[in-house]
This record gives sequence, structure tokens and C-alpha cells, in this order.
Amino acid sequence: MAMAGFDEKWRDFPDYIIGITKEIWEDRGLHTLEHYYSPDIVVRTPLSIAQGNEGVISATMATLAEFPDRTLFGEDVIWSGSPEQGMLSSHRIISTATHSIDGFYGKATNTKLRFRIIADCHAINNQINDEWLIRDQADIAKQLGMTSEQFARNQIEFEGGVENSKFPFTPECDVQGPYLGVGNDDEYGQRYESILNSIMNAEFSVIPKEYDRACIGEYAGGRTALSHHEIDHFWISLRSSFPNAKFTVHHRIGRDDPMMSPRAAIRWSLQGKHEGYGAFGQPTGKEVHIMGISHAEFGPWGLRREFTLIDETAIWKQILLQKG
Repeated sequence: MAMAGFDEKWRDFPDYIIGITKEIWEDRGLHTLEHYYSPDIVVRTPLSIAQGNEGVISATMATLAEFPDRTLFGEDVIWSGSPEQGMLSSHRIISTATHSIDGFYGKATNTKLRFRIIADCHAINNQINDEWLIRDQADIAKQLGMTSEQFARNQIEFEGGVENSKFPFTPECDVQGPYLGVGNDDEYGQRYESILNSIMNAEFSVIPKEYDRACIGEYAGGRTALSHHEIDHFWISLRSSFPNAKFTVHHRIGRDDPMMSPRAAIRWSLQGKHEGYGAFGQPTGKEVHIMGISHAEFGPWGLRREFTLIDETAIWKQILLQKG
């Protein structure tokens, strides 16, 4: 069944998202960005916001120059909407790349990297025109032998010091794109939103209650957590660093597709001061914005897989730039 407004070759929306990602990056179809991305697309990452297709194309080329053998494996596409109204895909990717040329990530190390990305993209009429993308920079830094803090310091230096360095993405610099949707009302999205709300309200007792005892969590910094205790540790060390930060859910999708676990995708943010001990060391009192995307899969004994990405290097960069 063809999707209205989309090229016939795509079987369905996940096929389109996974297919164009491969065409652009691995088949080197950078010119297809002019076709698949709208001219005024807004792309937000925890480190920056860019508007317009030209910026996207040049950033893509720069990344491919530094990582010429980059692959992007589509692990899942959790989506909502309709071809007529527009669709939002939350696309979870495992990427591999060899750091073989000097650039944004420093002197070439020939390290073989593997890391996750989650990209939320809005598509209508065969084009993407609004995007939120989180790459696990902390995991890349770790594989290149750095902490997230060191990586952020290097970034600031690379960009010409505190005065010239670009401040990471905050809502103040956001641009309203064409997508105004908030997802769907599927029960699994609602269930996962309620779990995340409990966690952010410091009700960590929700974890043994709602998560499968054999649950595996895949978290920022390339961390894998097994069972309640380790999952609890990830969430507590994030929340305790920003104990009074405001948690907001921006987008929520639930889906129950054939041959797959029921699953959910939630894009959220934390906004507030770094005033507690936790994953970010000694409290600095600095105001921080955290962009997060989480995916969950449910099974007969509760939540059985969780994936959460934030960019820890972007959080450190905000703290360091304010400290001067």
C-alpha cells in the first residue's frame, strides 16, 4: 500500500526512514538531501540548532569526511501520524565508523567506533522538514579515550575558547518548525510516560514495580544496565544532579505492531540548575537544558528494554561555558 504523497518505492513509513538514511549516508546520495529534506528544515541537537538544507548538507559532508566508512543500522522506527497529516518517526540507530581523519573529534586515532543515535523526524510529501537528533557523544568520547567533560573542554578550545564557543541548544534559541503534533494516545505511550513521570518525581519504587526483573537498559555513554538496581542507578544519578529541574514531555508515541513488542517513544527535557551530586560531579548551580529521547519495549513481565539518550558532552559544555 503506497503512502499518499510519498514515492512508491517505499513500502511503509519505517521503510522510508531506514531507506533514505542509507541512501544519504552509505550510498553517498548527499544530493538526495535536496529532495528528502525541505529547504527550510530545522534540525536541533543538544549541541546546536541549524536551519536550512545547505547547513545540513555541509554538516553531513564534514561528518563523512571524518568517518568515511560510516554505517547506520536502523534498529527501530517508532512512529505516529498519517501520510496526509504528516508523520513523526523516532528512529533508533546503531552507527559504526572509523575515526580516520582529523576534525571535530580531534586528531585521527583510527579507532573503530560504535554508538547509538535517536532521531525524531517529521515527514510529509516525501520530505523531512523538522528534526530533533541525539547522538551519544559521551560514548564516542569514551571510545576515543576521553571523559565527557574533557571532550567538552576540547570542543570549547577547538572553537576558539569560552568567548567564541557556541552555546549548546536551549529553548530560547529554538525555532518553531512546521510540526506541531504531540504524538498519539496509544496505551503503551501513556504507560511509559507515567513511568518516566514517576521516576522524575523521585518515585524510584516504580522501577521494581513496572520493569521486568531481567530488563536491559541501554543508556547514554554507551552504558548497559541489567535489572532494577542498575537501571535505578542510571536514573537516580541523572535526577540527583538536577534535583529541582523541570521535567517536560514534548512528544509521546505508543505502538503495537505485528511481530514486535508493544513499544513507546518519548521526547522529553529537563531544565534547571546543576545543584546536586550525581553524574555531573560537584554541583555548580549553573542552569542547564537537557534534551532526551527514550524508547521502551514491553513484555509479559513489564518493561523489558529501555533506551535513553542524552548528550552528556552538551551538558558539560553548558556548565563549563557558564563557569568561564
